[in-house]
Amino acid sequence: MAVTTDIVQSYRHPRTVIRRYLDAGENEGRALVILMGACLLIFVSQWPVLARQAYLDPSQPLEARMSGALMGTVFLLPLFCYVLAALSHLAARLFGGRGSFFGARLALFLALLVTSPLMLLNGLVGGFIGEGPGVLIVGILVLAGFLSIWLLMLVEAER
Repeated sequence: MAVTTDIVQSYRHPRTVIRRYLDAGENEGRALVILMGACLLIFVSQWPVLARQAYLDPSQPLEARMSGALMGTVFLLPLFCYVLAALSHLAARLFGGRGSFFGARLALFLALLVTSPLMLLNGLVGGFIGEGPGVLIVGILVLAGFLSIWLLMLVEAER
């Protein structure tokens, strides 16, 4: 099944999607590709905001801003995600979770990939409108969507 179909289906049935991935067996390479795809889309989602900031404040060029965003999202965010997934698995264990570290990683990575289109929307709003209530509202919706999808997937992975 195509990953784009999985993204769309995850908004309605996130537990079904992660169950399909978990039933396919542990494949760390697939999980890493999902994470890197999500990180790449998150990096792209920052481009409009970075371009706006560079236009409004030319003291720091766009290339420097994009280099920093690349370092943060493509190189550091994956490391942070591995740590966060391990901590979420340990927390789930405290509440009776019986899953694996791989399941917790996959839940987090898939949730990031699923919400990356919303992050692209957030970047567009931030790039075109700028700081204000519009960006705040969209950002809160993105965060709520990410947390709800991640928690539903984590619950399924820890069953």
